[in-house]
Amino acid sequence: ARCSSPSDMFTPESLSLARGLVSPAYIAQGSQATARRSNLLTSLLSERRLPRNGWDDQSIEQFLHECALMDSNTFVDNVGVGEREARVFSPIVARRHFNLAHGIGRSGDVAAEQPKAAGSSLLSKLTNLLVADAFRVAGLEDCGAALVLPLATGMTLTLVLLSMREARGGNCLQNPLRASRVVWCRLDQKTCVKAVVGAGLTLDVAPMKLLGDELVTDLDAVRALIMDPEKGGPESVACVVSSTSCFAPRASDDVVAIAKLCAEINVGHVINNAYGVQSKKICGDITKAWRRGRVDAVVQSTDKNFLVPVGGAVVVSCASDKTPLTDRVRKAYPGRASIAPSLDVLITLLALGESGWRAKLAEREENFEYMKQCLTKTAGKVGERLLATPGNPISMAVTLSKLQGDLRLIAGESGDDANDESNEKDESNEKQKQRETSVSFFGSMLFSRAVSGTRVVVPGKTHEVGGHTFVGFGASCDNYPVPYFTAAAALGVTRSDVDVFCARLEKVFAEFRKKATKDAGRRKLETEPSATDAETPPV
Repeated sequence: ARCSSPSDMFTPESLSLARGLVSPAYIAQGSQATARRSNLLTSLLSERRLPRNGWDDQSIEQFLHECALMDSNTFVDNVGVGEREARVFSPIVARRHFNLAHGIGRSGDVAAEQPKAAGSSLLSKLTNLLVADAFRVAGLEDCGAALVLPLATGMTLTLVLLSMREARGGNCLQNPLRASRVVWCRLDQKTCVKAVVGAGLTLDVAPMKLLGDELVTDLDAVRALIMDPEKGGPESVACVVSSTSCFAPRASDDVVAIAKLCAEINVGHVINNAYGVQSKKICGDITKAWRRGRVDAVVQSTDKNFLVPVGGAVVVSCASDKTPLTDRVRKAYPGRASIAPSLDVLITLLALGESGWRAKLAEREENFEYMKQCLTKTAGKVGERLLATPGNPISMAVTLSKLQGDLRLIAGESGDDANDESNEKDESNEKQKQRETSVSFFGSMLFSRAVSGTRVVVPGKTHEVGGHTFVGFGASCDNYPVPYFTAAAALGVTRSDVDVFCARLEKVFAEFRKKATKDAGRRKLETEPSATDAETPPV
């Protein structure tokens, strides 16, 4: 299927000839309208930054169609005899991708120009430029060239870690331990663990430190793991991986302190900034980190930050880096890459423009405060409380302590197992397991009532990921003192979402207690002997 666009066919000569068919005044008016759309592109190419105001859909589609006409698969009378000629069988697939089927990059560099695809190459470069400008608007200053990859955050982290290992002199036959470790501030999500293991590196987990309700970076633990002589000391560390966006009650890592530490000891530092672009505070912290210390690369998701489908991530380094890690990453990417994730981001940023992007960021900040207020009020009504986590500007958590206590009372227990010496140890553990399962079911009830995104965490769960066993998995520490659930005021959430969520949340608390009472009654009937059984004499 071949695409066409009417405007690129109206040259000055063709417009002059059209005046012989239609009134010159009308032709002039129409040509002025098309010229205004052309001016949008002229401004974009000259300024290389977000347009002040978003483009309309027709202008975006026209631009993409005209770029597609610059790729060889849409050339008139083109004959392709290579093994890869952007042949697409289904017209639906062709339309879905605007006939941009060549992909981006070349085998030696994912950001390199492609001879057969001038249009796709242009779109890719523009995407990287607009993303870097979007970061600047969000508060991430001194940002170097952005690199948008068609890989989600986890696989992008793997590629970055492989590049970091190479930059630190890893894969050395004379010293196999060199740059073989990653020191990671614990964050109970599987992605980063798998990224490290997938890169063939050894994972050393630095525990978090409980400060009030909040889990914060334990800088002493990070330093101790880096310096550990039995593990090879600083020379054996490829990098420290810190995280800025995470589930409460874990706070964003102290990236400034970690950056200073890495600069002092001379080890790499990679920041997992998965959905941190949407937070002005996080962007400010990263800016301070690479101004005051060492930050080799920052990785962020496209879908979580730019409201596009899953499938892309962005890698950036500081503009002052003479040999930015992003250069190694783009050259390490094997083969060509899909343009789809880049195209999604480009379309979205053109539609938003700088004014729309600023409005989205401001709306999220306002809705974070609004969600905090609403959850504090709702939690108080049901006997719970919002955990105090000032170091997390996106996620928040609400206790489930009262609910857990109610379950114990409903089950006919005293509510204070720690002082109940009559229980056998194995029986006590079994009952505890049953209670934990019941509290965890709170999240399922929310989900069945069309509330998605919450996480229920109950202390005591053990989980294995990538050969590493995590006690208290989900809480980012071994023994967080209370059960809780999380919610996030992420980009795109509205006040209406918050209102409906809190209303349903209050109802689920009441329904959960009713269900627990009903289930306890049924279990009691199942375990009590019937009247017939009681009258039957023993044999």
